[in-house]
Amino acid sequence: MPRLPEEAFRRYDESPDAEFYRFPRLVTHIDDRAMAAVTQLYREHFPPGGAVLDLMSSWVSHLPSEVEYRRVVGLGMNEEELRRNPRLDGYVVHDLNRNPRLPFGEAEFEGCGICVSIDYLTRPVEVLRDLGRVLKPGAPVVITFSNRCFPDKAVAIWHRLDDEGHLRLVEQYLEEAGNWRDVHSVDRSPRRMFSDPLYAVIGHSAGPLEKGTS
Repeated sequence: MPRLPEEAFRRYDESPDAEFYRFPRLVTHIDDRAMAAVTQLYREHFPPGGAVLDLMSSWVSHLPSEVEYRRVVGLGMNEEELRRNPRLDGYVVHDLNRNPRLPFGEAEFEGCGICVSIDYLTRPVEVLRDLGRVLKPGAPVVITFSNRCFPDKAVAIWHRLDDEGHLRLVEQYLEEAGNWRDVHSVDRSPRRMFSDPLYAVIGHSAGPLEKGTS
């Protein structure tokens, strides 16, 4: 696939994201069955006792309650939401659309979750490329999404695609980043009527790119 043009990442609301996320939203954006599907994916992919990064985090991380992790760090936009998240051992307030460089060292984490947030990134390839740097080689990223969003802040290309298109788009992000392997999609939508769908793209870090590559 060719690289997407800059226009693909424009939004209806181009005001600073810090303004949009100034006030906490202590709600969940998918229903209980879809959240359980996210938790099951984390159960399957994140190693117990490992360090986990909750990227674009809020007041809930969807990690399985029965699993202990050595360290859970959240990165998000609203400090009150992050402070109220009981699973976080630490957090960072950071705007990835302004600065896609993650404020962590190389190979700090053994897993990363991005839950119902990938559609808001205006520089997703840069973010995911740097995420490969802060994950240990072979560590998974689990990127989940549904059919809901804040429409004013989701990027233009997201609005133009259906669910299958969203899966292919997120796969393309990881492939274009250049430091991910074993990238694949799964449909974990609850098999009941009146439940939110739940889709995931999963990849494994190949480590940081060598300098001079992109």
